[in-house]
Amino acid sequence: MILGTASHVGKSIITAGICRILAEQGYSVAPFKAQNMSLNSWITRDGSEIGISQAVQARAAGVAPVAEMNPILLKPKGDKTSQVIILGRIHADKRAGDYYGTVHSLMEVVEESYNRLSQDYEFIIIEGAGGAAEINLYDRDIVNIGVARRFKPPIILVGDIERGGVFASLYGTIQLLPEDIRPLIKGIIINKFRGDPALLTPGIEELERLTGIPVLGVLPYTRLEIPSEDSVSIEDKRPRKHEVTIGVIRLPHISNFTDFEPLEEHVSLRYIEPDQPLDNVDAIIIPGTKNTIDDLLELKRYGMDQEIKRRAREGIPIIGICGGYQILTKTIRDSAIEGTRKTHTTLKGLGLLNAETRFERYHKHTEQVTKTVTAGGPILGSLKGHKVHGYEIHMGTTSHNEEPAFGDDGCTDETGLVIGTYLHGLFENMEITNALLKYLHERKNLPYTPITTKKDPFKNLTKLLHENLAMERIYELLKTEKRKGGGSPRYR
Repeated sequence: MILGTASHVGKSIITAGICRILAEQGYSVAPFKAQNMSLNSWITRDGSEIGISQAVQARAAGVAPVAEMNPILLKPKGDKTSQVIILGRIHADKRAGDYYGTVHSLMEVVEESYNRLSQDYEFIIIEGAGGAAEINLYDRDIVNIGVARRFKPPIILVGDIERGGVFASLYGTIQLLPEDIRPLIKGIIINKFRGDPALLTPGIEELERLTGIPVLGVLPYTRLEIPSEDSVSIEDKRPRKHEVTIGVIRLPHISNFTDFEPLEEHVSLRYIEPDQPLDNVDAIIIPGTKNTIDDLLELKRYGMDQEIKRRAREGIPIIGICGGYQILTKTIRDSAIEGTRKTHTTLKGLGLLNAETRFERYHKHTEQVTKTVTAGGPILGSLKGHKVHGYEIHMGTTSHNEEPAFGDDGCTDETGLVIGTYLHGLFENMEITNALLKYLHERKNLPYTPITTKKDPFKNLTKLLHENLAMERIYELLKTEKRKGGGSPRYR
């Protein structure tokens, strides 16, 4: 089990790395996170919705993601309310107090999910959530203390030195853990260090003396091409310097911004707040959102809707994905389903697409899909007939009188430069990414070299762990040995 002193300390990445290392040794391994709170999600083959971090970890392990890997997913909607997903299916919108009143039944779901995974896999690598020592939640914590108490796994505690106070946070977390959980902590990892690890030696020795727990290593701060778990990661993003810039509107309820991370290596990808100017960008993306109504109102509040329309008139490509697609339509009709106000509402969208969106029932469409490019225009026109793969996660439906973009999904305007679609994972398709980037480079009279291969995002991660962690100690915690000549991960 990988626990952390706080959110965003590196639990998800380290879990993925251990999953990949074990898979490379020929073991069957599955990730597991009892409860995840994130607006970045993934759709499994059977249409179940889980946190994207567990899908990434499953990919690292070389296995197909399933709902049991993340049996409970909470998607914040605002106003202290979250959409509750249980075993991949939409359950209800609940306020925090109401949700915590159901922890007993939810723990049963967690146990059943874990037990099902344990029948199929040699190892389960469990990820905790947030900080392990949330003492106000111990009586209802099902993801950290509840799981640790029920399954008693050896625990590695991770601390983030970049934010300062790592020794205090590690020591304090250990001391605040319940007495029956504290002995399960078998190792400590210090993450995101910028500098000479030798400088930490006195502190590490004292921490080990005080706690009796070995420090398994210090991981240097490294930029990894692995999808982010949640919106906290946006704060750490620094655009790389490229001659082409794409602006992503940072909606208040932004979701699945991992859609755009494949672009980060090739363009300067900037996240732009609704009150910031839209100058000096070569294309604009309106991302998915957990709350289309409220985020559209936020764009109008700051005049961002007019800014987007101004740039569209100037011929700047505008791409809306999922909620962003809905925002691009002429009209949005909500039957007290989508917004936090829970009232029947009709709003004018940006009107850049001749389409209408309706929220008529509490139902979510979730599936993996393969579509055929059907749109024309300077970006998609060269790809007509090509297959693209992605997944859909959306409430509401959109009807349109425009040229469809991908078979029965999405549409474009008459210029082909305004594109709306429900397809998440669009830029995982190299043909789509190349078509967009080729157009943007040619528009600026810049050369463009097409992307031809996808990098293995876990190669650098496993190298990082092998070089900086006492992996033999981790094998001992798992009560196993490094297998000689282990096979490659089995993707299925």
